[in-house]
Amino acid sequence: MTKVLVVDDEPQIVRALRINLAARGYDVSTAASGQEALRVAATEHPDVVVLDLGLPDIDGAKVIEGLRGWTSVPIIVLSARTDSGDKVSALDAGADDYVTKPFGMDELLARLRAAVRRASTVPAGEEAVVETQAFTVDLAAKKVIRDGAEVHLTPTEWGVLELLVRNRGKLVAQKQLLQEVWGPSYASETHYLRVYLAQLRRKLEPRPSRPRHLLTEAGMGYRFEP
Repeated sequence: MTKVLVVDDEPQIVRALRINLAARGYDVSTAASGQEALRVAATEHPDVVVLDLGLPDIDGAKVIEGLRGWTSVPIIVLSARTDSGDKVSALDAGADDYVTKPFGMDELLARLRAAVRRASTVPAGEEAVVETQAFTVDLAAKKVIRDGAEVHLTPTEWGVLELLVRNRGKLVAQKQLLQEVWGPSYASETHYLRVYLAQLRRKLEPRPSRPRHLLTEAGMGYRFEP
């Protein structure tokens, strides 16, 4: 059974979607805020997310970014915003489709079916929370916990760590790290990586000089081992 997460703070829309989706055999979960949506997605692993942008706590685009930190689940944005800039921002953040309110239920259901079909050829998303003996990385919330407290990481440190964690167990080439975190023009600036990996090890590894989780493959790249 296909699992759908509906994220909207308008009860009448949530009720209409729940009734219509359940009647067509979908397993429906709901969330009324962005933080609740990230929690539910991390625990229930929906097959598709229907997301309103105008949430009471955090903007829907931030929810998309949080989901994209760890999963490729299809995201259909449902919004009363008609400005093309909002649509572009949502799609740039990682949304797969955009439906403007008010919407026709038949159209939304057709787009949902199409999104699920496209996703059926994509490998399932990774777990949102990755634990090591020393620290825990929450890809959805974009934070790291060590010894019960959140570790402050700069945006660049997080970018490096996130890319390594999302490819855990795999070698990530120096060029790939530099291009994805800093940009295409930095592909040869390998000294950046040495500096930032040293900083991450000081913050996260129990013995930074003998790392267990943030490993260097000399001359090739780096690997994260949980």
